[in-house]
Amino acid sequence: MGILDMPWYDRPGNRLIKEGAEILTDSELLEILLGKTKKESVVKLANRLLKKYNFNKLEELGFQELKRECKNDGIAALKILSFIELSKRYSTLKKGGYSKKPITSARDIYNIMSDKVKGYKKEILFAIMLDTSREIINIKKISVGILNSTLVHPREVFKEAIKESSDSIILVHNHPRGNSAPSQPDIEATNILIESGRTLSIPVLDHIIIGRGDYYSFAEKGKLAGIAKNYQD
Repeated sequence: MGILDMPWYDRPGNRLIKEGAEILTDSELLEILLGKTKKESVVKLANRLLKKYNFNKLEELGFQELKRECKNDGIAALKILSFIELSKRYSTLKKGGYSKKPITSARDIYNIMSDKVKGYKKEILFAIMLDTSREIINIKKISVGILNSTLVHPREVFKEAIKESSDSIILVHNHPRGNSAPSQPDIEATNILIESGRTLSIPVLDHIIIGRGDYYSFAEKGKLAGIAKNYQD
């Protein structure tokens, strides 16, 4: 059954207007988002996708793979990927990630970055640049791939910090497999970057590893000398 086969009062759009979005199922919300589809009814497509992937798995599909799942309907795939990205940005906004306020803890960084890194299948290293008030100046992607002291050169990390006149930086990278505990290469690369920061008078306040639903903060764990647990110290 397609949406047009439903009685008008049972259609998702009419129910949303009358009763509110919160009463609709995930499938019904996706149906409204997609509107019309090319190869099959929007009801069938929405139910099939959510039964196979659910929302948390849909974001792991790239455009081409999702397009195939939508029976070569590229517009439907673009709508879904755009919706997922908007949802992540909204989540960051609700957590205060876009407000201009000082960063005081690893939890602040986790709230800002957790949705940003969630969809990556490879490890990505970011540098978060802070001013003297510990407010974020900019966030830069530094490298892609397993963090390794032989591959991550301090020059790549600190040239952006120098360009932005950063007072300090915080390193963030993800562990796509979920375990946020640091590897030995993570520790070695962090030590090198901390020493480089000292030399340049741009201290590394923390290195945060984001796993699946949690994070590891070198500062909070007190694992590395010279990193204060409280960023304001």
